[in-house]
Amino acid sequence: MTAVALTIAGSDSSGGAGIQADLKTFAAFGVYGASAITALTAQNTKGVTGIHAVPAAFVTAQIDAVFSDLDVGAVKIGMVAQAESIEAIASALARWKPRHVVLDPVMVATSGDRLLAAEAVAALRARLMPLASVITPNLPEAAALLEEKVARSEAEIESQGRRLLSLGCRAVLIKGGHGEGAESTDYLIGADPTVALAAPRIATRNTHGTGCSLSSAVAAGLANGEDLEAAVRNAKSWISAAIASADRFSVGHGHGPIHHFHKFY
Repeated sequence: MTAVALTIAGSDSSGGAGIQADLKTFAAFGVYGASAITALTAQNTKGVTGIHAVPAAFVTAQIDAVFSDLDVGAVKIGMVAQAESIEAIASALARWKPRHVVLDPVMVATSGDRLLAAEAVAALRARLMPLASVITPNLPEAAALLEEKVARSEAEIESQGRRLLSLGCRAVLIKGGHGEGAESTDYLIGADPTVALAAPRIATRNTHGTGCSLSSAVAAGLANGEDLEAAVRNAKSWISAAIASADRFSVGHGHGPIHHFHKFY
């Protein structure tokens, strides 16, 4: 059987993040990618100039169309934009019961532009987090979900991860890209002891789509039959190489994209 993953997220017109990054990531892992678009963004490497939310009923129609025909091995949820979309996604996934759900709680773009309405954060916590096999917040997102300050130490990061677990998800991957120091360390927090995954911090401004792509890489691994820790380890190695290769590109005048296909060219 062909491994299939579904991304439920927003579209990035510049191709570096969102749906476009997710589909590139799935392809890089040999996974067939399907999509349900929650919002259109007018966006480039310098920022987001407009967001047009897809009506919730049509988000539902896209998800139902995919699940009624394709054998979806894993779902990645990215930008959800508004509370109505969150409710539609939660209801659809409760019906279809996918084996794996990777929730990337996208709130702010790399450029600093807000992608999730403030009033929708509570709905994301209550409706989507309990469905998630793993959530993949960065340090600011983890703090925002808990309405706390950004964690500064490994102990604080693990403590926030444990509190996020109490909201219903089965595991938490807190991404360390927004941290400091020579290494960027991600923390996988679940029922087993915390797994710390470190990689050298790479000096580049071309990081557009990093968070989207990492969570999609985890979903691709799960769709391919890997267990969560293996999927996260492989995703971490791949994203580090994609960031290290990003400067091969010359795309845009802001935060350029990572190199999803660094293994191939």
